[in-house]
Amino acid sequence: MQLSLENMETYLSLFGMNDRNMAVLEQELNVAVALRGQELSIQGDEENAQMAEQVIGKLIEMLRRGEMIDASRIHYAVALAREGRLEEIEEIMGDVVAITHRGRRIQCKTLGQREYVSAVRNGELTLAVGPAGTGKTYLAMAMAVVALKNKEVERIVLTRPAVEAGERLGFLPGDMTQKVDPYLRPLYDALYEMMGVESYQRLVERGTLEVAPLAFMRGRTLADAFIILDEAQNTTTEQMKMFLTRLGAGSRCIVTGDVSQIDLPKGRKSGLVEAMEVLKDVPDIHIVELTAKDVVRHELVQKIVRAYDAYEAKGGENA
Repeated sequence: MQLSLENMETYLSLFGMNDRNMAVLEQELNVAVALRGQELSIQGDEENAQMAEQVIGKLIEMLRRGEMIDASRIHYAVALAREGRLEEIEEIMGDVVAITHRGRRIQCKTLGQREYVSAVRNGELTLAVGPAGTGKTYLAMAMAVVALKNKEVERIVLTRPAVEAGERLGFLPGDMTQKVDPYLRPLYDALYEMMGVESYQRLVERGTLEVAPLAFMRGRTLADAFIILDEAQNTTTEQMKMFLTRLGAGSRCIVTGDVSQIDLPKGRKSGLVEAMEVLKDVPDIHIVELTAKDVVRHELVQKIVRAYDAYEAKGGENA
């Protein structure tokens, strides 16, 4: 089969440096792709060749819209094509969640991420559970910043359990933010990218952006705020219940965590695991479960997640 490519620039953008992306497509679909002049030849099993043609056509459309194509997106496009859902990739990529201070668009990259973003937009409390690299925290930060800019909330509150310090932060030097810095660094990194360091510092000084360890949430009511609890798998039952009951009028809340990475002492039940069971039938509470398919970091991360899932499924954790 053949496809006509408009020019060499399109070809280079589509298949990447040293044809790395082309190799991904060939391996995924067991086809051979070759460029002859401006004609792209696809050889292989008829069904796979047709699928490759569809995927390449869709990726070219994305390039025309200014999207970047990398190996992870090719993997995902092939996965959608196999499920007969390739057209849905346009809906995913077309949804701009936020724009960073440098003008970079933050977009959903998988169906799971789109479901996650939709749940947050349409609800007041969302529990997002999934492995590392699925964008749980990053997308939460993006939506929080957008809500603040749109004046939907008056402030952003970020919190995370400091398991390693046993929540006993009073003995550490510095103010509260400095004490919890090591545990909230991923949140800071995301905020810096969203709004820039100077804007971040101004918001902190005004009290519009608050960073606090989970232990300091007790006894408070958080109204008109966008609240994010990160690494929630490391909360205890008592901590999770305490946190969830802080929600005040006009607030929205996202709870994120990875139940495969619980660092609580042996014998302590994760508050996130329990909350998912307790709240699963409560109206207006959304529980989104992301999977290895939604990993958008380096493609090797997806392979690592799948390898661990397979190992644990065989009872490896008890070996």
